[in-house]
Formats: sequence, structure tokens, C-alpha cells
Amino acid sequence: MEIALYLIPVTLGDTSTDQVLPSYNHDIIMGIRHFIVENVRSARRFLRQTDREFPIDDSTFYEMGKHADEHQFSQYLQALRDGKPMGVISEAGCPAVADPGADIVAIAQRQNLRVIPLVGPSSMIMAVMASGLNGQSFAFNGYLPVDDTDRARKLKALESRAWNERQTQLFIETPYRNRKMFQTLLQSLRPQTRMCIAAGITTADEYIHTHTIAEWKKTELPDLSKVPAIFLINK
Repeated sequence: MEIALYLIPVTLGDTSTDQVLPSYNHDIIMGIRHFIVENVRSARRFLRQTDREFPIDDSTFYEMGKHADEHQFSQYLQALRDGKPMGVISEAGCPAVADPGADIVAIAQRQNLRVIPLVGPSSMIMAVMASGLNGQSFAFNGYLPVDDTDRARKLKALESRAWNERQTQLFIETPYRNRKMFQTLLQSLRPQTRMCIAAGITTADEYIHTHTIAEWKKTELPDLSKVPAIFLINK
């Protein structure tokens, strides 16, 4: 295998790796012993899920945590500079997308280290695919403000961009606040605006529906308090 920094996607929930990851990923993972991870426990669990015989005890894990430290991250890449393949593992989905792994990749690129992204599930892309909203132009906005007034203002700004530019706007929320987000959307957006809620993608709890805001007001939302969700809006 090539000496590179491999960006290793993981499942989006309680889903079999065979369902969403190609066998090629398994072969690459089995050749890596140095991993930069968002969370050591979930990374170890994913590696065991990939292959029960994976040599966890022979592997080294470098935890990114929630706050970027460029000096520390650069030190993490020393094994790669020494000629050993490394992997980056997020807690869910594709590393370096809405994920601190992006800072690792940026350092690797500046140092001309080889970076190889592997194929795997991306909740954002899959949500766009299934929404029926514009997939030619879209933007991911991450988390919106927590303050109610600021959040409503931000939603109206995103809605204006969606209507004026026909650009699909994506954003996320912490699962336990999904219902509050839903209620704020109903209160803040125009009745004609279309909204998709894509939750639990690839899992048994998958819920993907697109309606106008007026239609959503007549719809009973299932309990998504523990389910990661993507919210999408457009004209």
C-alpha cells in the first residue's frame, strides 16, 4: 500500500460496515497501525467492527479532541513522515468534513504529504441526493446560533439565499435539540419554502422527507431526540 494519510469513513450509526463501506477499505485499514482519531473509544470500536482480528493492542492512537492544536497535530504526523501509513477516523461519516480532521489534512497538504480519501457514507451528500432539492448548488452551514433571536435571523438569511440563488442550504443540530430546531423553522420560514429532514441515514431509523413549511405544520414529526439529522431548505 502507498505511504499516505488515509481518510477513513465510518458508519453513520448502527449499520453493518458491509452495507456502506467497500471491501477495499478493509484491506487498507488492516495495513495501518497509526491512527489520528476524534475519539479513541469509538475508533477502536469501529476497527473491531471492521475486522474482529484487527490488532488493536499493536496500534497507536492520537486523539484530536475538540480543539485544534497545530503544533500537536503536526507531531501526530511524524509516523507518516517516517514512512508509515496513517489513518484519520472521525466519530461518524467522512473525516475532515465538518470535523477537526480538516486541520490534520491541512497540515499534511502544506507539508506535501500524500493524502488519500477513501469511499464511504457522507450524511450531507446523501441528504442532498434524497431531498429532491437543488443538487447543483448547495452549501453546508454547520451549527446555527443557539440563541433564539440569532437563530431565527440566521434562518431567514439562509432562506433568502436559497430563494435568490436557488442554492440548497444545509445545517445540523445536536440531536436533543432537533425538535426545537424544527419548531423554529416552522415559525421563521415562508410557507412555500421547501424543507427536507434527513435523519438516521443508512440506519434502521432512517427518516427522509421533504415538504413545504405549510405542509410540515400539518405533519407529526417522529422522535428524533437521539438521531443525527440534516436539515435542508430551498425554494
